[in-house]
Amino acid sequence: MNRKLIITAPLTVLIATGLCACGGNGEHEADLSAVKNIVVIYAENRSFDNLYGNYPGANGLQKVTAADARQFDRDGSVLPTLPPIRGGLTGIGVSPAVTEAMTVNLANSPFAIDDSAGFNLPLSVMTRDLYHRFYENQMQIHGGKNDMFAAWANSGAFVMGHYTTNADTLPLYKIAQQYTLADNFFMSAFGGSFLNHQWLVCACTPTYPYADTSVAAGLISAVEPDGVTLTLARSSPSSALEGAPKYANSGNLTPDFFAINTMQPPYQPSYNPPPVGGDPRLADPGMPTTLPPQTQTHIGDLLNDAKVSWAWYGGAWDVALTHRMVINSLTMVPNFQTHHQPFNYFADLAPGTANRAEHLLDGGLNGSEFIRAIDAGALPQVSFYKPQGNLDEHAGYTDVASGDAHIADVIEHLQKSPQWENMVVVVTYDENGGFWDHVAPPKGDRWGPGTRIPALVISPFAKKVFVDHTQYDTTSILRLITRRYSLQPLPGLVSRDAALTANGGEPMGDLTNALQL
Repeated sequence: MNRKLIITAPLTVLIATGLCACGGNGEHEADLSAVKNIVVIYAENRSFDNLYGNYPGANGLQKVTAADARQFDRDGSVLPTLPPIRGGLTGIGVSPAVTEAMTVNLANSPFAIDDSAGFNLPLSVMTRDLYHRFYENQMQIHGGKNDMFAAWANSGAFVMGHYTTNADTLPLYKIAQQYTLADNFFMSAFGGSFLNHQWLVCACTPTYPYADTSVAAGLISAVEPDGVTLTLARSSPSSALEGAPKYANSGNLTPDFFAINTMQPPYQPSYNPPPVGGDPRLADPGMPTTLPPQTQTHIGDLLNDAKVSWAWYGGAWDVALTHRMVINSLTMVPNFQTHHQPFNYFADLAPGTANRAEHLLDGGLNGSEFIRAIDAGALPQVSFYKPQGNLDEHAGYTDVASGDAHIADVIEHLQKSPQWENMVVVVTYDENGGFWDHVAPPKGDRWGPGTRIPALVISPFAKKVFVDHTQYDTTSILRLITRRYSLQPLPGLVSRDAALTANGGEPMGDLTNALQL
């Protein structure tokens, strides 16, 4: 067993309702041998407050004062009102339409998107997208104050929007009521989906060697000496009320050539087409956003070495390989998102390898192939499932309701699976999608953790009717896997804990506090 993750603080309080009042790690030495299958379901782009801010017993919006939530302008002054929602709250052709003019002079506070006396947009309506990028996220967090989300957003007031959910409107809410909801779980890396998917599988940040002499030179961000703040363009509006910020270069790479915002896989399916006259299984390396193959150690490598079976089930993977027009398409279902497939960036999983054929599997349209494996009791010991784009809950190209209902249906199949009695399911979101959350992330390393996101632990072993306040981030999933199968921790797990401790905090938990074993 991996002793590094043994908890030093005891579980102190468990009240009669099942709500945990423990702080920090609160974990204990648990025997995980009864766990035979770990399933990870990875949705998209929602902060905790955005979906679960009113959840009973959780650290939600009921604990937020007006002073806690107010947003500041770029010069450090309090905004008199929130900026208008740039371009409107709903996109062209979306009904009901909420235009930018309808969003002026909103109070400087959180607001319910589905408020019947306000915008009255239910979870089934697709809204506009928001900035969710590496440097911008840090600037919005503002050292843990979370008071500059509106200042450094391209969407104005929309960052402060949330839903008033309950078990009748959000299927996963009802499931959370039966099992464990973690309310102190953070996205592992600042920014967006690309980087957080990498941290899900390797706890590492990809690199682009010699980017400054490559076709990607123009993607290198212009950053201030603090290493956190983007350099503003001279034409950038001084106030958030005057317009969205403009930057000298908010690129996809750091000045020292780490890939932090969306880069494309070097292998198909990739948004970048194959090289002209070259191998059709590859993405054109001559395009600036094609990331060179990565060679860091990922969780699949550790599982292979330990002879633990595993698979990544990409929703609509085979369809995307066969029909390029569905890739990153706002008009065609399944709207397959290539940067949501993290293992497709690694050299040891390149096309033609046995490793790829065994472990990168088609999840099927609407998850049909993944569900087929569930129903047959044929899941490997570790499974990752990524829903296709129109079912992943990402603002700007889908709604919340469709994806939430899909994941709830997958969970229902898991509960009926022959493997259920020995299974632990973790459902979480890759990142906040740009939405505000009131809880300050713990101070870690250069890469994160970032904003708080929802996470559910669903299992026969999960504590029932339980809100887990233990400190977690996305890497806690890797910690659970490495602990269960006695694997050495990935380097990023060690460095993350060292940074948390050096900054006066504590190591991340490994989700065992959500389990009764």
